[in-house]
Formats: sequence, structure tokens, C-alpha cells
Amino acid sequence: MHDVSSKQEETYADADGIRITDVIAHPLTQTLPKPTVTSWGKYTEVSIVLVEVRTDAGITGVGEALARFSPKAYAELIETSLKPRLIGKDPRDIGAHWQTMRRALSGRAGGMLVEAIAGVDIALWDILGKAANLPIYRLLGGVGRTEVACYAASVNWGTDEFMDEELDRYLEKGFPRVKIKIAKPVKDACRRIERLRKRAGNDIELCVDANWAYTLEEAVEVGRALTANGYFWFEEPLRPEDEQGYEELHRRCATPLAAGESNYTLDQAMRLVSNRTLSFLQPDVARSGGITETRRMAEFAAAHDVLYAPHIGMSGIVCEMASVHLAAAMPNLRAMECETDTSPFKTAITGAAPGADRQKNGLLPVPTGPGLGIEVDWDAVARLRSK
Repeated sequence: MHDVSSKQEETYADADGIRITDVIAHPLTQTLPKPTVTSWGKYTEVSIVLVEVRTDAGITGVGEALARFSPKAYAELIETSLKPRLIGKDPRDIGAHWQTMRRALSGRAGGMLVEAIAGVDIALWDILGKAANLPIYRLLGGVGRTEVACYAASVNWGTDEFMDEELDRYLEKGFPRVKIKIAKPVKDACRRIERLRKRAGNDIELCVDANWAYTLEEAVEVGRALTANGYFWFEEPLRPEDEQGYEELHRRCATPLAAGESNYTLDQAMRLVSNRTLSFLQPDVARSGGITETRRMAEFAAAHDVLYAPHIGMSGIVCEMASVHLAAAMPNLRAMECETDTSPFKTAITGAAPGADRQKNGLLPVPTGPGLGIEVDWDAVARLRSK
């Protein structure tokens, strides 16, 4: 045994003294600069909740909860049900805090509770990284990536001319991979699948997202068009609850299936990953319980030779950065979603440029600063606060 110097003892004592002093939920709403159109409909407004976790060490972490709608309800849940369970605790005991927050409500895991937990969990990982002076991907045991593959999202559903223009814009930005939104009627979806393949050429990787648009038989028909035109995945063709339908579609469709953004926890992803119905698992870190639970999902997928493809959608820069760290660390990464909208959730909250502006030829650099690698402009957050 050797003696620890007094300086080291002081450092360890200070580290042991970190405690959570406050948890603040910031409900934010913005009008989209350009409406997003999917099989669900037309989105003109969207919300998120930023979660600020403060400590007595002067370290503040930030996280993001998906909270597409009713953000004030999420904020109330965080501040009344989760915050009391965290005050006075060491923020680095993230696994313990996850389980404590999970017990805030009974019943099966999911919904608002797990999305709310996601916001807090990301903030705790941000604190952990800042306390260790390391980026999160290093704490996750990175696999040596300094940049991650990404794809442009998305060509929105619309007229032929509109979709042509959207595709052209992404190709001009240098994206080698592009996602296309498809919907009904099926015959129009199949026709546009072929049309956009011809327009992009064979060197561009294309995939589609159906946002649960189809019945099984309709999905089989669309799948034939995708296979004939060399698309690399068919995302969420069916309702996420229809696991048997996904298994049947997997038997009848040669194009690989992708899903997972609708899953909240690992147990909801297990069946379709373990039997390899899915080729790509797409959890969203701002929904799937934060970095802690999303990591479990990605590693479970890796153990079953299923690839990891982080979902982001209409979320903000905090979700995007957390996703980049996970993408950098997980061994089974295929490509992460790179939303190309210019919403203030991505452009105004921090000084960091959104991924669409940082990517080059479909590669996105990994942040190197401690924690998430970003600093939040709280004045900008205040301006976006939900009315």
C-alpha cells in the first residue's frame, strides 16, 4: 500500500462532495421554418423540453426530452415527480437515479415518464463528462471514431416536383445517403420510389420512412418497389405494436426493415431484434430513456448482429449531440439521422452549428469538449419558452 498525497485526498473529497441542487425543466415551442409532412399529416409547430441539472460544484448539465406536444405537462412531471428524488444526490450515480426515477410512476415503462427521464439522464451524463473533463463518447468506451456516418432527413411527402426539389437540395449539400418520406396512396409511393431512384442515380444510398402508413399487404407491395430500386431500408411500415406483422413482412420483403424510434425501453425492442426481424434499430435518445437506456438497446442490437441507426427527427441540438456521442461509441453503427431543418432548436440554443452544417460528404465530426461538448444560451432558451 502507498500513501495518497494530501492533494489527491483533497481532490477525492471534493469529488465525493458533488450534489444535485436543482432540476429545472424548460418547455420550449417553435413554429417550424418549413412544415414537415409525413403520413401522419402536416406539422407546423413542435415542442421539446430542455432539462437543466445544477450541482453544488458549479457544474450544470443539460438534457432534452422529446415532448413533441404538451411540453408544460412534461415540465411539471419532471419538477414535481423526478426532481424531489434527485435533490441532494451525487449526479454521477446515473444508474441508480434511472431506477429511482422509473419508480415515480407504476405500470409498464413508456410514455411521458420515460421521455422525461431521458431529459434528466442526458443532463446527468453531461455532468459526468464535465466532472471527468472528458467527452461522453470516451466515457462510453468509444471505438475510435472521430466522425460518424449520417444521412439527410428527409425528403417530405408531396408532389413529384416538390420531392424532386427536396432530393436535389440534399444532393447539393453533399449527402451520399438520403431518407424519403412515403405515404398513401400505395401506387404513388411505388411510383415515387422509382422516380427518385432514377433522379438520384445508383451511387446515392436511399431509404424510406413510412411512419406506420400501411397495412401488411400494402407494405408488401411497397417493399417490392423498394427492392427493385435498391433502397437500403424500409422504416416503420407498420404500427410499432404489430410485432407479428413485422415478422410476416420480414418473410415477404427482401428490403431490410428498420424501426425502434417508437420504443421507450430495451424490453420493447427485444423481440424484433433477437429474432432479427429488424436489420436496423433506431432508438431516439430523447425518448428511449436517455443515454443510459439507449446504450443498452444499441448494445443488445450489437449482440444480435443488428445495426444501430440513431433517430433524431424534429428534436433539438442537445438530442443531436447526445446521439453523436452514442454513434461514436457503439460498435454497430450504420448511420445516424441528420435533420436538415433550420429550426431554432438546432440553431439558437447553443453556439454549435447543427449537424447539417457540420457534416461533409455524409460524415459528422464528434464533439471533443467535456460532456456533450456544448454550452447552452439560456437567454435564447427563455425566448423559446412555451406560452
